[in-house]
Amino acid sequence: MSLKDASSLNEEKNSTISDLSEHALPTVENVDEVHELDYSEAEYSKLLKKMDWILLPLMWIAYGVQQADKTGISTQALFSFRQDNGLVGQQYSWLSTIFYLSYLVFEFPMSYLMQRVSVGKTLSVLMFFWGIVVLCTAFAHNWAGLMVLRTLQGLLECTISPSFLLIIGTWYKTSEHASRSIIWGTANAGFGVIVSLCMYAIGNSATNHKSGLAAWKGISFFLGGTTILLSIVAWFFLGTPREVAWVSKEERRIAQARIVSNKTGTDHHKRREWKKDQAIEAFLDPSTWFLFCSVVLGALPNGGITSFGNLNVVSIFWFLLMGYLCRRVPRSRFYIMLVSIVPAFVGLLALALLPSSNSFRWVKFGMYFMTVTSNINGLLLWMHVPSNVGGRTKKSVVSSIMFIAYCVGNAGGSQFFLAKDAPRYIPALIACSICLGLEFVFILTWRIWLSSQNYCRDKAAEAAGLTPEQIKVLGAENGERDMTDRQNPHFRYDY
Repeated sequence: MSLKDASSLNEEKNSTISDLSEHALPTVENVDEVHELDYSEAEYSKLLKKMDWILLPLMWIAYGVQQADKTGISTQALFSFRQDNGLVGQQYSWLSTIFYLSYLVFEFPMSYLMQRVSVGKTLSVLMFFWGIVVLCTAFAHNWAGLMVLRTLQGLLECTISPSFLLIIGTWYKTSEHASRSIIWGTANAGFGVIVSLCMYAIGNSATNHKSGLAAWKGISFFLGGTTILLSIVAWFFLGTPREVAWVSKEERRIAQARIVSNKTGTDHHKRREWKKDQAIEAFLDPSTWFLFCSVVLGALPNGGITSFGNLNVVSIFWFLLMGYLCRRVPRSRFYIMLVSIVPAFVGLLALALLPSSNSFRWVKFGMYFMTVTSNINGLLLWMHVPSNVGGRTKKSVVSSIMFIAYCVGNAGGSQFFLAKDAPRYIPALIACSICLGLEFVFILTWRIWLSSQNYCRDKAAEAAGLTPEQIKVLGAENGERDMTDRQNPHFRYDY
């Protein structure tokens, strides 16, 4: 090869690299550029420990409190809640349904708000007001008043899970998303035990001492007061790296440098802008609808699985074990979801089809324990947003669509269980099993789709002569330009 030919080939290669790196969007001006190599592993490790000790306990408590506030009426119902408020027929059930309908309706507007303002401060204010709403439940005396309060509660609480996903995405690496989120995800079971004991203690004390305060009202005061106090703590400690005061300016840069390799962008003030093209892309992306269908199909049988009782110890053990595997085994998240579906599918189907005779009671007891495994899939599906969605606006839209799917599934699932099918609810259990089977198909197909996207991008980069290190650097730079995962040719999906 002549020197002229070599020079021409080199120019062509550089042009291809330039085309790939300067893809679709202009550079964001005035971004404080950081790189992963700017800091040492010791500095990253020190900040990671600080993050874990401050964020995770607070998120665990906050998520547990939110769950307790949402489901507290089920405990209050044991202490004359229905009778004192004159609830008849399906009115009590509608208190749960209206919560999810409100959650669904206000998910998009609240996500838009979170995009435009501070995540942590907004969540803290909303937490304060939903604490007041829960506390005001003690002053309700009829169904209409309770319906208004539950509607307001759904409006205010719909922000916590999307906010947590944004916070996780701005502090942690992609490989850490599942393991850290699973920790606060265990609050449904772990914190639920603590709060349930407190509520029962309050209820029993009020009942036994005849103090004049109804037990269910005391529970409302306890839950609402706890939420209000927590909102004050959250104001000072919860938020993205740019928002909190417990990190120094240098630690903010370290936090930003830690996650540039995620290629989904870091926490920068320029990303408050709402971008119409990213919102449109969110609706056109096949992954959005794989996510929507998987979440709906997983949420529909949720009522069936949890109606058997709270398997708290089993649930916590399974969550922590799967979180450990996600952390230790790269790209195992989708396989873990597929494996988690199988025992629950078999368990529900067996509970529906096995005879009701005493000779099968221990077999059914084992099947009953197996149903808990699929509960983890809800949280692992949520991890698609911080791990695989680039662009702040797109992330907000996809998050909203996902939580709408969650509400649709939970609201619709309760309709499986009809009074005429009691006490075994065989049609409902079979329907739940079918949903899990369809969820398995969707998740498997989705994994194949993501894998094919990565393969095509790898081939394009190989044809352009890019090294893995160049792909990493260019992908991080595009992420800092607030490119979406589809706009950024150097982004690789985690599954």
